[in-house]
Amino acid sequence: MFDFPGDVLPREYARQQPQHIVVTGGAGFLGSHLCERLVGEGHQVICVDNFQTGRRANVSGLLASGRFEIIEHDIITPLGSRIPRFDQMYNLACPASPPQYQADPVSTALICSQGTYNCLQAAKRNEASFFQASTSEIYGDPDVHPQPENYHGNVNPVGPRSCYDEGKRFAETLVTDFGQRHNLATRIARIFNTYGPRMQPDDGRVVSNFIVQALVGRDITVYGSGEQTRSFCFVSDLIDGFVRLMAAEVDVVAPVNLGNPIEMTMVQFAEEIIRATSLSREIGTAPVSRAAGRGISRGERSKIVFRPLPQDDPRQRRPDISQAQELLNWRPTVMLTEGLQRTISYFEKLHSEERKSARESQSIARPRSPSRSKLRAVARNRDAASQGTVPVSAT
Repeated sequence: MFDFPGDVLPREYARQQPQHIVVTGGAGFLGSHLCERLVGEGHQVICVDNFQTGRRANVSGLLASGRFEIIEHDIITPLGSRIPRFDQMYNLACPASPPQYQADPVSTALICSQGTYNCLQAAKRNEASFFQASTSEIYGDPDVHPQPENYHGNVNPVGPRSCYDEGKRFAETLVTDFGQRHNLATRIARIFNTYGPRMQPDDGRVVSNFIVQALVGRDITVYGSGEQTRSFCFVSDLIDGFVRLMAAEVDVVAPVNLGNPIEMTMVQFAEEIIRATSLSREIGTAPVSRAAGRGISRGERSKIVFRPLPQDDPRQRRPDISQAQELLNWRPTVMLTEGLQRTISYFEKLHSEERKSARESQSIARPRSPSRSKLRAVARNRDAASQGTVPVSAT
C-alpha cells in the first residue's frame, strides 16, 4: 500500500475502495508504469491503446492479476460502449518523441484535439475524473528559466515540432474549458524529460539514443554545441506525481509541472552516460557487443561527436516545481546515477535478447551443410546408379 503525506491528499487514499480506471496510451512507456502502479494498488484498470508506439509486452504481465484488461482502440474514434463504466481516466495517448510524432503530424494533431475531446466525452458520460498528460514542450524554446506554470511559452506554430507542441497546448485549453463547462474534475500535468525501463531503443529520445550508442560502442551524437540543457526525472517519480495529482482533494484546475529540477548540459549528460555504461562493462553486466563489424572490449569508451542542431530544438529546459511541492508534497527522489543504472540494465537485457534472437534466426535460415559421410554416400549412390546396381541409402 502507498501512504501519501500532504494536506491535500486523503489520508485513507491507500485504503480507499478500488476504482475502475481507464488509461489511454496504457501500453506505452509512461502508461505501462502507471497501469502497473494502479493495479498494484488494487484498482481495476483498463488499458486503451492502438499500439502505434505502445507494446503489448509492456503490460501483458498485468493480465494475471485479474484486475487488468487491454482494449485495442484509437482515441481519434469515439470510445462509445467499448469501455465499461469507470471512475477515473488518465489520457496519455499520443506519440511523444520527435521521430514518432513527426512521422504523421496530422495524426498527432488529431490525437491531441479530436482524441482528447472523445476522451473528455467518455469521462463526462461516466462522471469520471479526468487527467491530461501534457508536456514541457508547450513552453517551446523558453525565454524564462526555469519554467513556471504561468509562463506562456515561446512556440513556433508552423514548425516541425508544432503538431505536438501546439497540439498539446490546444489540448490544455480543451480540457480546461470542457471541465469548467460540464463541471468535470480535471487535472493537467506538464511532463518534463522522463527516462527509465520500457523506453524504446529507437524512439529518438536523448536518453535512449545515448545509452544505445554507448552500449554498442558507437560515438555519442550531440546536436548543436551541447550547451543546451535538460533535466531528467526517473519514471517512478513521475508516476507518483500523476497519482498524487489525481488524488488531490483541492481543485487543481491549472496545469502542474512534474519533472526533476536538476539541470545539466547535453555534453555533461553524454559524459555521465559514458561513465555509467563503462562502469557496467567493468563489473561485467553490460554485453560485449559488436558495432560496425568491430569488437567492443570491456571498458572501451565512446566519444562525443557533434551534429547540427535541429530546428526549434529548445536551448534550455528546467521545471519550476514549486506548485507540485506545495500542492502535492511531491518532489523527485531517485538520483540520476541510480536511475541510469536501472535504465541501462533494461537496455542491456533488450540488447542481449535481440542478439540471441538474431543468432537463432541465422541458424534457422542457414542451410545445414551435409556431413562428410552423407556426401560419400551420395557419391556411392551416384556411382552405383551409373553401374546399374542397387543404391546405398544416404540417410
